Amino acid sequence: MIRLLFLFFCVSGVWAQQIDADLLAVKSRMDTVEGFTVDLQLDVDISFINMPTKYATMIYEKGKPTKFDSKDFVMLPKRGLDFSLQQLFEYPFITVDRGQEERDGALYKSVNIIPTDKRADFAIATVLIDTHLERIVETEISTKKNGTYIVVFYYKEPTEILPQQVAVNFEIERIKIPLNYMGKGTTVNKDQMKADGVKTGKIVLTMSNYSIKSNLAK
Repeated sequence: MIRLLFLFFCVSGVWAQQIDADLLAVKSRMDTVEGFTVDLQLDVDISFINMPTKYATMIYEKGKPTKFDSKDFVMLPKRGLDFSLQQLFEYPFITVDRGQEERDGALYKSVNIIPTDKRADFAIATVLIDTHLERIVETEISTKKNGTYIVVFYYKEPTEILPQQVAVNFEIERIKIPLNYMGKGTTVNKDQMKADGVKTGKIVLTMSNYSIKSNLAK
């Protein structure tokens, strides 16, 4: 019995420690952002949808639902706008170091995030971390109901904590696109939409005029 208890506590200790230190460093840096507002430009790349560029203002406050202000409807991807990655860290998880991956000639650390709580809405996520600048450059999130998202973050300056542009790639079949509410000037080719075959989409968000509230300034 004593040996079994010893083994139990040893195994529990191993699992408890399997949170990647570089990921925790990124999370700690992101946690310094208490809120921000930013102007958004949204462009959609979906074969059967022709939608003009849309504009909106995004208002984020830690711990509260993100708000948007737009004169026209804007189709916004939930995952792509989670700059703080709070959705990935909402419930307990473990991590697995997957080595390094190359993007545009640079090497980044690849880490799997695996939730251990059934309430999490994703099964697994892979994040590419710039360990030197302590920020994430790409995430691939396999959700339980809405397919897989690949989100790429682009930064203008090495010191920036929030991205200047985000590209969200997703599986169209697995999400509900509000075709009747995409705003003025939008047209949909219904024949292409109903055609067989795997369909993917891409949404590009370009940010400007950030106003960031950080607890580092206190």
